[in-house]
Amino acid sequence: MPAKNKIEDLRNHLFETLEKLHDDEKPMDIARARAIADVAKVIVESAKVEVTFLKVTGALTSTNFLPNGDEVKLTPVAPARPQLRAAGRAGL
Repeated sequence: MPAKNKIEDLRNHLFETLEKLHDDEKPMDIARARAIADVAKVIVESAKVEVTFLKVTGALTSTNFLPNGDEVKLTPVAPARPQLRAAGRAGL
């Protein structure tokens, strides 16, 4: 089932939360802001799983939470190199 909300919606909610935290007259309750941030983390993690699934399976469609390749043009990034261990610590 396609996602009703998109990543842009999540960003908007998070920026709105940030703005409400900074409101001098009526700031948002910290506990509420933390709850929003915690839910956002779970949503982001599920999107990461979706991206991994698409990479592994080669699928071309997803839930539409993230924009597809036609909507966003990104510059490919070289894969990260594994970090080399410091000399003398190779056994760690």
